[in-house]
Amino acid sequence: MADQNSHDITRMLAAWNEGDADALDRLIDVVYPELRRIARGHLARRRAGESIESAALTNEAYLKLVRAGGIRCENRAHFLALCAQVMRRILVDHVRRRGYAKRGGDAVCVALDDAVVPADTSRIDVLELDEALHRLAAIDSRKSQVVELRYFGGLTIEETAETLAVSVETVKRDWRMARAWLRSELSR
Repeated sequence: MADQNSHDITRMLAAWNEGDADALDRLIDVVYPELRRIARGHLARRRAGESIESAALTNEAYLKLVRAGGIRCENRAHFLALCAQVMRRILVDHVRRRGYAKRGGDAVCVALDDAVVPADTSRIDVLELDEALHRLAAIDSRKSQVVELRYFGGLTIEETAETLAVSVETVKRDWRMARAWLRSELSR
């Protein structure tokens, strides 16, 4: 059943890539629960009282995809990675629009697992994390992509390897190194 679902998603992505606007609607119907899971994951790490909700984040990501037209996505994992990236950008833009200070204040915070962040820090400002990921991308873009796919996209190591067209061992190594680098950067 999962193989059939992935095959259907791949067909819908191909149709969307060719300009079939209805294909995106069919695609969203199939992957919407997964998109909501990604959005809830992003928003579970926010401070109480933050105004954006998972449905709004999912819907805004959908609208950005619709406006973008046919986007080249090869498979389910690639599409979900794109959605995770769009959601991350929406959250960063949301924080900036609200006029929050670069650090502290009422900025949206995200909790990173203990493997990424020092034990004495459980929450990180979303802008600080975004900036750290941009710095990591300047040094090693693949490691930054691994973090985005694994942490923000919720992809497995295998899905991340497939999306990036590298081996599972390469993803494991990149994941370990990226977490260590982020731990160092975010503890400054």
